[in-house]
Amino acid sequence: MEILKKTFITAFLFFLAIGLRAQTGAALQKAFRNSYSDEQNKNYVAAINDIYPYLSDANYEINIRLGWLHYLNKNYTASQSYYQKAIILRPMSIEAKFGYVKPLSFLQSWDRVIEQYLAILKIDPQNTQANYWAGIIYYNRKQYDAAIKCFKVLVTLYPFDYDGNHMLGWSNLMAGKKNDAKTFFEKALVIKPSDASSTDGLNRCN
Repeated sequence: MEILKKTFITAFLFFLAIGLRAQTGAALQKAFRNSYSDEQNKNYVAAINDIYPYLSDANYEINIRLGWLHYLNKNYTASQSYYQKAIILRPMSIEAKFGYVKPLSFLQSWDRVIEQYLAILKIDPQNTQANYWAGIIYYNRKQYDAAIKCFKVLVTLYPFDYDGNHMLGWSNLMAGKKNDAKTFFEKALVIKPSDASSTDGLNRCN
C-alpha cells in the first residue's frame, strides 16, 4: 500500500509539472505575440513590458529579444547587457553576436565590435558579413593587410560582389600594391560602371 501511495504521488507530481510547463509555455507564446505586435506599432516600451515578467537568466530567447527591443528603444547600455547574457547562454550563437554588435557600434566600442566579428569568424570563417565589416574596421585602422585578408574571403565566395572588389582595390592601393588594386578596381567598375570611388582609385594606380 505504501509503495502504491508513493507511486501515485510521483505520478501526480509528474503530470502536474507537465501541466504547469504547458501553461507557462502558452503564456510565454502569448507574451511574445503581444510583444511582436507592439514592436510593429513602434511601441518598444510596451513590447519590452510584454515579456519582461518572464525574464530569466537561463532563457536565451527572452534575453536576445530584450537586447533587440532595448536597441530599438535606443537604450544601448541595456541592450548590450541582454545580448551579453544571450551569448553566455549560447556561446556558439552567431545571431547573438551580430545583435551585440549593434549597441556596441552606437556606443563606439570598436575594440569590442571587432572582438565579436572575430568570434563569429572562429565559428564560421567564411561568414561574409563578419568578414566585410571586420575588413572595414581594419581598413579604417590602416591595418591594410588584415583588411585584404577579410575582403579576399568575400570576393572568393562572391566574385561579382561590388563591395568586396571595391574595398579590395582600396586596401591593396593603400598597402602599396597598385597592380593588385588596379585589377580589383577594374572588376568593381564592370559591376558598377562609372562608380566615382572606384574610378578615383583606378586613376591613382596609374
